[in-house]
Amino acid sequence: AFSMLNALMRLLALQVDPFQAQFLRYFFGLLVLVPVLLYHGAKYYWPKHIGGQFARGAFHSVGLALWFIALPQIPLANMTAIGFTTPIFIMIGAYVFFREAMRWERWLATAVGFGGVMIVVGPQFSGGSGGYHLVMLASAPIFAASFLLTKALTRYETTGVILVWQAITVSLFSLPLALLHWQSLTAGQWAGFALSGLLGSAGHYCLTRSFAAADISATQSAKFLDLIWSALVGWLLFSDVPSHTTLLGGSLICAA
Repeated sequence: AFSMLNALMRLLALQVDPFQAQFLRYFFGLLVLVPVLLYHGAKYYWPKHIGGQFARGAFHSVGLALWFIALPQIPLANMTAIGFTTPIFIMIGAYVFFREAMRWERWLATAVGFGGVMIVVGPQFSGGSGGYHLVMLASAPIFAASFLLTKALTRYETTGVILVWQAITVSLFSLPLALLHWQSLTAGQWAGFALSGLLGSAGHYCLTRSFAAADISATQSAKFLDLIWSALVGWLLFSDVPSHTTLLGGSLICAA
């Protein structure tokens, strides 16, 4: 779901201002949840700790702002490889804040995965898009903080509450910048954002359920498979041919 979402958002971000794209992605993510809200009632989705929901939304919005700025400027496979640093920060945070067990093989896998990321992005820093790669890289620890907050919230909030309030808070935080750069959309673009809302809400629902069911550090290895999907989709949609460093680094990441 996230691989398809990232490809769709890159396509839309090439046509629409990144901040408008960010707002519409989460606004439509909220709209697709309206039928569920109406069915259960608003009271069912009122959080036990609203401050935690807004803190999580603030972190996620900052990470998204950096992510959307860089998204149109770098290949999809490179974007995904850089995103693999997020699980590394999550694993470290899970050990520090949640005291999750981190055996030596997990630390070794983390080091190998980080080495793979550096192989992918290292050669890019000297090119014209090097600054955008750094911006994308800067979003990783911020997303990690957001997901660690999500893990904390699962202790006393349901998956549905977290999902709904993520859509609400990110939409609210994103709206001011979106209004500054607003442009009219075509019917196809509106449909694309509607689909992005569906994919995003479905992906985050699965992600949040996994955080509630297991140690957050134990869920991160599954994310490394994204590189296979993103490289294929990037080649089909954007003619992004993965470089030899992307393939080599991606192999190390998947091995980790």
